[in-house]
Amino acid sequence: MVHLGQGVDAPLSENGLRQAEAAGVYLRDVHFTNVFSSDLQRAKQTASIIVAHNNHCPGIKIVCDPKLRERSFGIAEGKPVKDMKNMAKAAGQQCPRFTPPGGETEEQVQSRVKDFMDSLCQQIVAQHALQCSQGKEGLETTHNSLGDTCGSSFSATNCSELHEASADAVDGAVDLQVHVLVVSHGTYMRNVVKYLVEELQCTLPQSLKMSHVFSACPNTGMCRFRIAVDHSTGLSPCIDCVFINRNDHFGSLDTHE
Repeated sequence: MVHLGQGVDAPLSENGLRQAEAAGVYLRDVHFTNVFSSDLQRAKQTASIIVAHNNHCPGIKIVCDPKLRERSFGIAEGKPVKDMKNMAKAAGQQCPRFTPPGGETEEQVQSRVKDFMDSLCQQIVAQHALQCSQGKEGLETTHNSLGDTCGSSFSATNCSELHEASADAVDGAVDLQVHVLVVSHGTYMRNVVKYLVEELQCTLPQSLKMSHVFSACPNTGMCRFRIAVDHSTGLSPCIDCVFINRNDHFGSLDTHE
């Protein structure tokens, strides 16, 4: 296994294509209202495959955003993961927190995560307000960590409920006004979860162990969050986690490169 990061903009491998196809089939009945993707090839391919399989929105626009790129691993990009572990050991640091020369710190990645989440919430709130003003039906939201990247419902006044990635494909995804699919990368998604849990005080299922919450996200692993956003600001969301790093869609697939 190698670190791809940002600098190695490789397409999906054969196994990656199979995983993306499986994710697309699994999510085919989920009605997405918005789709965002990292602008790196492997994420864009994954998003395109998922959309192509979808029964509700096959022609939906995929918005590519560089803020969703994988963490930059500097000189460790394109090299085996064990090389980075050896670099971290030589520096006397734990691997997840270690920043290779030329790479991004976790704080820098989390800054990108915050910028994306803020812009996403504001955009969706504005879009929903416009839909309502035109007398149209509400929207829906899901967040997916695919390509390398919720139990209770809200009943809040003056709020849009957003949603992020899928177990049973519609588990926690019914009766939502907005449903957003976000396709990103493993390390980036771990920082998304960290930001939602530690900074935005996301509530977690009681059965979910903390060791799983911050574990590495598998290729095409899925996370789902229900998010209630104040219409007046688009900020200060209330967040409820449905699941993290689900991979039910793998089935009998060989998930190892």
